[in-house]
Amino acid sequence: MNIEILKSKIHQVTVTDANLHYMGSITIDEILMEEANLIENEKVHVLNLNNGERFETYVIKGKKNSGIICLNGPAARKVIVGDPIVVISYAIMDFEEAKTFKPHIIFPDKTNKLK
Repeated sequence: MNIEILKSKIHQVTVTDANLHYMGSITIDEILMEEANLIENEKVHVLNLNNGERFETYVIKGKKNSGIICLNGPAARKVIVGDPIVVISYAIMDFEEAKTFKPHIIFPDKTNKLK
């Protein structure tokens, strides 16, 4: 049996930009991506702590060490620059493997840098 479990989580980063006129996605600082074990084009869930919005999109690699968290395309309408968000991805794996799997969870500071 396979189940879906938490794979990666960036806990509470701050939205730095919103670009309505882009095709769609979330741009994330490459350092944060690496530390959270996310790859470009990976599907993620975004949770906005200010307004309760929850939506899916995919990851675009942002400039390394820039602190960028930019919602693009239609997702830009679901945030305001300065909103705190959580970014989550899941993985499907065998039930027994899932019992010992450890997700990558990171806690950046308010400037989207790792502590």
